[in-house]
Amino acid sequence: VMDGAPPPTSPTGLSAYVAVSQLLGLTLLATTGAWLGRYRGGVAWNSPLQFNAHPLCMVLSMVFLQGDALLVYRVFRHEAKRSTKALHALLHGLALVIALVGILAVFESHRTKGIPDMYSLHSWCGMATFVLYLLQWFLGCGFFLFPGASFSLRGWYKPQHIFFGIALFILSITSCLLGITEILLFKISDSYSHFVPEGILANTLGVLLVAFGLVVGYMLTREEWKRPPLAEELALSMDFKTLTEGESPGGGS
Repeated sequence: VMDGAPPPTSPTGLSAYVAVSQLLGLTLLATTGAWLGRYRGGVAWNSPLQFNAHPLCMVLSMVFLQGDALLVYRVFRHEAKRSTKALHALLHGLALVIALVGILAVFESHRTKGIPDMYSLHSWCGMATFVLYLLQWFLGCGFFLFPGASFSLRGWYKPQHIFFGIALFILSITSCLLGITEILLFKISDSYSHFVPEGILANTLGVLLVAFGLVVGYMLTREEWKRPPLAEELALSMDFKTLTEGESPGGGS
């Protein structure tokens, strides 16, 4: 920012939507904890309660942290692009680690209790989402965070990266909804249709997941809320294109 120039501001409405998204995210985490603590006995490793670490970890990682990682470029609009990229990758990486803990919890719990693995629609969708998410993270780091990919290759991959980022976020929420339904049908199938408190609370969690996804999705698709490139970033981008593609700024080879 030049001396005497007013500080950059966020577009109208963006800050309010960011606040709503974080309020929804924290509420869905609290609701998950309340459900598991009040009706499922809580969370503990190496015990019959080990399974409960799975829904808690997956909501925290594949929904809340993934959603926040997607919003990094909307929230940090005026920071250096390199720092924003690093934060974006770090949040996704943290989400992957926590999700892996959640996956290990459910496999360990199934092994202990003699329950078969990977037979339900929830498990198929959930595992596919995790594997694709891991692949998306590695490709994103390879193309955008670390040097190596050419300017034209980055330009080709960027739309694919954006599409699969949003698609995986949708798949993550869908898998969580399938998982909630599966738990309710296994645990309270006899009383679920009678509007028991646990069923109402779990359904509320599902509604919060959808609401969080809708708010994040709306913010990601508002064209005027996209992060504008800074002047120095445009210059660096031109220099990078010159180095990797052999073109001068004027277009000559």
